[in-house]
Amino acid sequence: MTARLEERYRAEVVPALQKQFDYGNPMQVPRLDKIVVNIGLGEALSNAKALDAALGDLTTITGQRPIVTKAKKSIAQFRVRAGNSIGAKVTLRGERMWDFLDRMTTMALPRIRDFRGVPGRSFDGRGNYTLGLREQLAFPEIEYDRVDRLRGLEISIVTTAKTDEESKRLLELLGMPFAS
Repeated sequence: MTARLEERYRAEVVPALQKQFDYGNPMQVPRLDKIVVNIGLGEALSNAKALDAALGDLTTITGQRPIVTKAKKSIAQFRVRAGNSIGAKVTLRGERMWDFLDRMTTMALPRIRDFRGVPGRSFDGRGNYTLGLREQLAFPEIEYDRVDRLRGLEISIVTTAKTDEESKRLLELLGMPFAS
C-alpha cells in the first residue's frame, strides 16, 4: 500500500516540476530522500527519565524506534562529557517518511497556535529544509495528560534537489504551508 502523498507526488508533482524546470527525464525531478526527526536533550544529564520520555514521544510520533545520540566531545561549561546521552533521533525513509510528511502538513502544523505558515528561508543551500517545532503536542498522537515536559523537535527534510528553489517548489506542491 503506497502512501497518499507518494501517489500525489507521482501523479501531479513530477509532471509539474518537469514542466517548470525543463527536465528531460522524469528521473531528474527532485524527490524526497529522507526525513530526520531530532530532539536535543540537555536536561538528560541531570534527569534520566527525560530521555525515556523523549524516546517514547519520538516513537509515538514517527512509528519507529529512535536512536540515542551521544556527545562527541566534552564541554565543561555545559557539564557534558564525551559519551553522555544528549538527544534522540529517527531517520524515516520510504512509506513511513511519506506518511509522516502527510500527517505533519495536514494535521500537526495547523494545530500550532497562531500558525501562519512555516518560514520559507530555512533551506541550507543544497535543497534540504529544516523546521523546528517548539512542542511535541502539535502531533495528535501525543496525549496532553501524559506529557511530563514540553520539548522542541527539529525536522530535517532531505531532498535530491540541487537548489533551494527546486526544493521549495517540490515541498509547496507536496502541501507544505509556507508563510507568504
